[in-house]
Amino acid sequence: MLEHMNYLPTHVLGMHAVGEVTINDYEKALLPLLQEQVKTTGKINFLLVLETNIQNFTAGAWCGNIEIGLKYFLRWHKLAIVTDQKGVREFSHLFKYIIPGQYKGYPLEQLDEAVKWVTGK
Repeated sequence: MLEHMNYLPTHVLGMHAVGEVTINDYEKALLPLLQEQVKTTGKINFLLVLETNIQNFTAGAWCGNIEIGLKYFLRWHKLAIVTDQKGVREFSHLFKYIIPGQYKGYPLEQLDEAVKWVTGK
């Protein structure tokens, strides 16, 4: 499930992933908020707190993830992934070679640092 982290500043979209994440989560929870952020700010500052195993993302969710990445290809500004899954954090650094923008991975204990970085504070 994807839950909106609505306590972040409006120029940052934050999502908290727990349990199973499906394409329905992308379509209902993420996509409308992402569209609104692009409409409002013209760019995407995104914080993902991943407290579920990456294997809990369904195939449809993976397809949705790729589709969103491509749809907003030039809009990505900052992306922070916060998880204790070291491989996922390291994988996020590869995005800088594929998609424009800045990317950082943080362990869960550094959530506050991730928020500071992605919000620019």
